[in-house]
Amino acid sequence: MMDLSIAICTYNGEARIGQVLDRVRSQIDTDSIAWEVLVIDNNSRDRTKQVVLSYPEVRYIFEAEQGLAFARSRAVREAKGQWIAFLDDDTLPDENWVFQAHQFAQDHSEIGAFGGQIHAEYEVEPPAGVKKLAPYLAIVERGARAHKYDRVLPPGAGLVAQRQVWLDAVPERLVLVGRTTAAMLASEDIEAILHIQNSGREIWYNPEMHLYHQIPRWRIERSYLLKLVKGVGLARHHIRMTRWKSWQRPIVTLIYFANDLRKLIVHRLKSRNSQSLEVECEQQLLVSSLVSPFYLGSLRQKV
Repeated sequence: MMDLSIAICTYNGEARIGQVLDRVRSQIDTDSIAWEVLVIDNNSRDRTKQVVLSYPEVRYIFEAEQGLAFARSRAVREAKGQWIAFLDDDTLPDENWVFQAHQFAQDHSEIGAFGGQIHAEYEVEPPAGVKKLAPYLAIVERGARAHKYDRVLPPGAGLVAQRQVWLDAVPERLVLVGRTTAAMLASEDIEAILHIQNSGREIWYNPEMHLYHQIPRWRIERSYLLKLVKGVGLARHHIRMTRWKSWQRPIVTLIYFANDLRKLIVHRLKSRNSQSLEVECEQQLLVSSLVSPFYLGSLRQKV
């Protein structure tokens, strides 16, 4: 068995995947590490396959079922490493990212998964307020000290997980599948990580792993950001319930609903004279969270 599998999930990544693969191919201090690189093509319609096949050392895998959760699940099944490290096709790893991932895995062999730092590289200078929304853009900068995650969890980009722990703890088909043309739902990565955490394995933060998230101008536009936080909010009820036992869920659902309603009323009273993007996004998140217990059920009925 290999030490580490690097799995890069992509959808229509023709213009992006080569830069990621070049960064992975340029990793330093890896001579003593047995590792491989996989690209999971999640039903791309462009020339992604041709670009990936121009890197003969990379294993190309096609996953036809649309949704990032399906791509990650396929990567876990196909990987040969004891640990599997996920990259997105718009995240560029530092030159020692593989070394730092392997080192942390060796030093923390008892944990289930860990993530590192993700820094923003904006195509254009973002408008005022966007940087405060950084967590929704998978930007993670939590200081220079390694620590265990508790309630807040790392995103899927840059996550490194024990493959067998994932196979044992995470359902092959998650409820949240990622953003598709059918639904703008987010947090499929958090759902998977929660299953690992619920199995009794700790999730950690490794500050020595650095990724650079390429953020094009359209991802900092108002329309996209509002859709983004709406997807986070609509998935919130399911994420919350994943933390609780089935007999507890009816009670905590009522508690969450009442608290969300209170937060929304307070927010509207405090911000009624403000039209900033930050305020709009916060309100959208609160509204979506409030309706999230009903949304997922209605979506399942349509499917």
